[in-house]
Amino acid sequence: MSAVGERNDLGLTAWDRYRILTSYRTIAMVGLSTNYYNASSFAAIYLDANGYEIIPVNPVQAGKAEILGKKVHASLEEAAQDHHIEIVDVFRPAAEAPELARQAVAIGAKVFWCQLGVISEEAAEIARAGGLEVVMDRCCKIEHARFFGGLRTIGLNTGVVTSRLAMKLPER
Repeated sequence: MSAVGERNDLGLTAWDRYRILTSYRTIAMVGLSTNYYNASSFAAIYLDANGYEIIPVNPVQAGKAEILGKKVHASLEEAAQDHHIEIVDVFRPAAEAPELARQAVAIGAKVFWCQLGVISEEAAEIARAGGLEVVMDRCCKIEHARFFGGLRTIGLNTGVVTSRLAMKLPER
């Protein structure tokens, strides 16, 4: 353990996560829920409000509901037909991660990101072999809020020293 928040070697470095979150803007959220009290929904709402394009992927809800006013896709392949997906953000059990990593490689994603508690070495190997960067056991929302000062609104010390209320992402 090298520093506070650096729990393991699966999350890349803080600089790598910052670079990913400032370089890529389209996130396919696999397992995004229609239940707005789920963690996936909190993350999607926050990231959407901060300028990311969120692509819902949920086979159970595909064709039945919208999430954040957007069409829900049954698979990454289907989502990739309508969108250029850069980050695949996984809110599914680790046992499903290897197949999702294969799909992420097949659609040409740049980053395979697994949420807190989702760790699969097999999925990491598949994604890296396909040329993707891999982040596991991290939350996109928490990392974004940490880097750009958003955690302070709930009383957490982010380590970001600034007199501004928020830092905007660079325009692409």
